[in-house]
Amino acid sequence: MRLNPEEVAAIKEAAAETFGETAVVRLFGSRVDDALRGGDIDLHIEVDAVADEWRDRGKFEDRLFRRIDPQKVDVVLTIRGGTPRGFERIAYRDGIVL
Repeated sequence: MRLNPEEVAAIKEAAAETFGETAVVRLFGSRVDDALRGGDIDLHIEVDAVADEWRDRGKFEDRLFRRIDPQKVDVVLTIRGGTPRGFERIAYRDGIVL
């Protein structure tokens, strides 16, 4: 996994503050593979519910980038209990829970 401990902690803290303590964050995509270089941070966040998905995504990124340097982060948000679609299936299959 190509995230340092400070980045992992920042992601988990920002997710808990934004989506609650029950949020589950998975890293997936190229950053999971230690043999690769570069790439954005692909995150899958599983939550119980959100009032406004786009507002909450913005809050998450604001909180995250107060802790780490701004960079390209893609967030796939999933409401717990739903049927996984597209990237959600990939995140569940290949992702690493942070």
